[in-house]
Amino acid sequence: QVHLVESGGGLVQAGGSLRLSCAASGSILSINAMGWYRQTPGKQRELVASITSGGTTNYADSVKGRFTISRVNANNTVYLQMNSVKPEDTAAYYCNAAGVRYGTRAYYYTRDYWGQGTQVTVSS
Repeated sequence: QVHLVESGGGLVQAGGSLRLSCAASGSILSINAMGWYRQTPGKQRELVASITSGGTTNYADSVKGRFTISRVNANNTVYLQMNSVKPEDTAAYYCNAAGVRYGTRAYYYTRDYWGQGTQVTVSS
């Protein structure tokens, strides 16, 4: 089975920086896009940033100019560099892999996967 392993969450002071990492493992043939979402209690999960296998990026307006998403396609890893963080950034952050093709080239499946989530707390 395919697994997404996240790391890098924690407590950070407002104005500081944090780097989240997510690595997909398993019999993966390709991943169309990877991204980061965040969620607070009682609210829907929202997109923070995403990146396609070709390098096309998409950011939420609230994080443009502060966060940077990057990837290493060779080992299916995605990063989120969070700079100038604000208390409003406090949330559980989830890694997403979309269009994951896994198995063998003769016998494969395609579906989406989610990480377990990592908590980011920004103190004022």
